[in-house]
Amino acid sequence: MKVFASILALATTAAAFAPNSVHRSETRLAAAIDEAFGVTVETGNKCTPLGARLLEDSQDGALEWFQNAEIKHGRIAMLATVGYMNQKFGVHFPLYLGPTGSNSFSPGSDDAWFLSTTEGITFTDIANAATPMDAVAMIPGAGLLQILFAAGIFEATAYNRQYNQEGRVPGDYGYDPLGFTKVEGGLESPKLRKLRIKEIKNGRLAMLAIAGWAASDAIPGSLPVWHP
Repeated sequence: MKVFASILALATTAAAFAPNSVHRSETRLAAAIDEAFGVTVETGNKCTPLGARLLEDSQDGALEWFQNAEIKHGRIAMLATVGYMNQKFGVHFPLYLGPTGSNSFSPGSDDAWFLSTTEGITFTDIANAATPMDAVAMIPGAGLLQILFAAGIFEATAYNRQYNQEGRVPGDYGYDPLGFTKVEGGLESPKLRKLRIKEIKNGRLAMLAIAGWAASDAIPGSLPVWHP
């Protein structure tokens, strides 16, 4: 009986302390999220409720992982919006100085270069696609696999540099051929911190934009505002 009473007393004591410990842990996590780089005035200088919920029971390093994911997707979305607008406006970049696409506004050519000889798809066909989504749909499966393979190489390199090399801030993958970050204080200098915030905000806007444009292409009229 005494043993049972002792066990019950210990269990009661542990239960009494557990909620406070959990509450303190959640409070520290919430404070860390609200102070994270990228949380700005648009959301009242606090993490959004959905973001806080996703990180509620996360492991160490989860916040950094999400920051990296947001920056990567933002960069890709910014490139996607530029490419989408160029396709929509009929502007095409030179194709290796070859015949098709060499003229920015007249991509057609009598000597068309083939994207796929087996399927008979030329770069002129891609350039003349009605919408950017139609152009993507015309890419053969082998071409999509090549894109996926190239993206995988970039992702593996970025992962290695971000997580296996200590001291890097989210989004820093060691690629800076023009030397923009080679200033006093590096990425933590006041000037570059402002630029990093601008990059995150522009990336967020680009992700919303390209999602809306793609949805409008897939479901005409689903985006009830003007867009390219």
